Amino acid sequence: MKNYTITVNGNVYDVTVEENGTSAATAPAAPKKAAAAPAAPAAKPAANAGAGSIKIEAGAAGKVFKLEKNVGDAVKKGDTVLILEIMKMETPVVAPQDGVVASIDVAVGDAVESGALLATLNE
Repeated sequence: MKNYTITVNGNVYDVTVEENGTSAATAPAAPKKAAAAPAAPAAKPAANAGAGSIKIEAGAAGKVFKLEKNVGDAVKKGDTVLILEIMKMETPVVAPQDGVVASIDVAVGDAVESGALLATLNE
């Protein structure tokens, strides 16, 4: 079970996410202010989440728009690994160095915060 603080339209909510087998379910907690907390989508990390030694993290909060690479794909420095939608703009997230994609830790449609782990590479 993990606890997150989520801000939606200026309203701050505490959300508890509990994993049940292969799917994840969310249970909203009492909001810190304003109306009732809406259910937040749960992340569905890959089975080999965080498997690589080189982390690729979100530079800003956004939504996963498209996955360009798959686990096992070779990438060169600067190759697009995935695309985030940030403030209604498609923003490529690129490989920081040459390597092989070890894990993709997000799915299309997932909301991510700045600094969130998106994928990992191995040299």
